Amino acid sequence: MAIRSLRYVASVGANVPKPVACIGGALQQQQPPFIGHIARVGAGAPSSSAAASWSASGTSVRFFSALHHHPSAQGSDRRFDRIVAERNLCAPKVHTMVNARTVATQEISRSIQLFTDKPRNVEKDQQTLRLKQQCDRPAVLIISWLNARQKHLAKYAQLYIDQGFDVFCTHITPWQLLWPVKGTQLVAAEIVKFLKNNDFKHGLVLHGFSVGGYLWGECLVHIARDLPNYQVVLDRVIGQVWDSAADITEISVGVPKALFPKNPTLQSALKKYMLYHMKAFHEPATSHYIRSSQMFHTNLLRCPALFLISKTDPVGTVEANTRVKDSWEQSGVKTTVKCWDRSPHVGHFMKHRDEYVDVLFHHLRQLNLPSLKQDALLRAKL
Repeated sequence: MAIRSLRYVASVGANVPKPVACIGGALQQQQPPFIGHIARVGAGAPSSSAAASWSASGTSVRFFSALHHHPSAQGSDRRFDRIVAERNLCAPKVHTMVNARTVATQEISRSIQLFTDKPRNVEKDQQTLRLKQQCDRPAVLIISWLNARQKHLAKYAQLYIDQGFDVFCTHITPWQLLWPVKGTQLVAAEIVKFLKNNDFKHGLVLHGFSVGGYLWGECLVHIARDLPNYQVVLDRVIGQVWDSAADITEISVGVPKALFPKNPTLQSALKKYMLYHMKAFHEPATSHYIRSSQMFHTNLLRCPALFLISKTDPVGTVEANTRVKDSWEQSGVKTTVKCWDRSPHVGHFMKHRDEYVDVLFHHLRQLNLPSLKQDALLRAKL
């Protein structure tokens, strides 16, 4: 099954990620069939939305809608190009519409995107990631959950755009999670470089989901190695929101549910592999998970934090988030917790929209940001 899947990916031109050098060839023989699926997700698997493209004034624009069907492109190359465009949004200077309210995205780097209310060409320095036109509004960095879809992230981006924020989003792939040294840590270094080399004069808010807690922990590890140089990054963050944040103890539960949300059999198989992976590859993987978790619990930030959790969430558990909250409060961090009796992992906004918006906006009002627009609150609830 895995061989056929890899052959199919190769037939459409995908570059299947190779295991890192320290693993050796033996691992490839031990990998279960679903590891090929993880590689394909990391490379960019097909998404359910259709795409249509057009050109206006020399700028390439792609519109995405579940209601608009695009006829199949002829040839494997065109088919794969469309898949990558839909899933990864990797092409530079390409603006992509991700929902009916016309939210557009543009790539800042391979792992950082800018969400805007209308397409615009944002120029940057390729080496430093410094934007040539600096943000003149508050900014938010959304640290997404594993395997998040653009149309779902767009709903959160719209909340902040309606309030006058510049919205940036970052993510990691399953492969980057499995191999932190060659994966997540490179993304973390890129995030820290971006945050350091841009001014964010009106403040920066972090809004993290699920595995985003681990990614931010890796960012803190990177910052701690040269704290005098990166202190400016910490000073710019004025608030943080953690929705369904997952700790290292739940990684073997969260990854299978993210990749196979409707397949309990594959969830069980991948959970067993994740437990094996964390035991067999302690140095190249698990030791870095532990260090990131320690930094996340210690937290170099001292700005107010909001935790959004649920008693029925098996990944971002109440117990794990309570431990983080208690640790932060001992360090002098002001924390607020909203805990629902029943709500799915990273699904609180969809399940309890009104409460979610009220709690989030109340938290943002405490951060000395420009006053939130009342009509933005009404639109968010609608």
